[in-house]
Amino acid sequence: MDIKGQINKIVEEVSRNPHIKEEFEKEPVKAIEKVIGIDLPDDVVNKIIDGVKAKLTVESVSKAAGALKGMFK
Repeated sequence: MDIKGQINKIVEEVSRNPHIKEEFEKEPVKAIEKVIGIDLPDDVVNKIIDGVKAKLTVESVSKAAGALKGMFK
């Protein structure tokens, strides 16, 4: 399984679908399994959850930095 590919797929879905985002925040395992369509072993799901959270955090920080940078032009 391409974990990085699955993380990117889930991040994209969480970013554009508010229902999936809400479900990911409440029950990340269910949200991930819904997006990718398969039941995964706990160790794989936990790696994906960590990766998705990290990528979402980086994207949020990047957007905030971009907004701040735009204010000072």
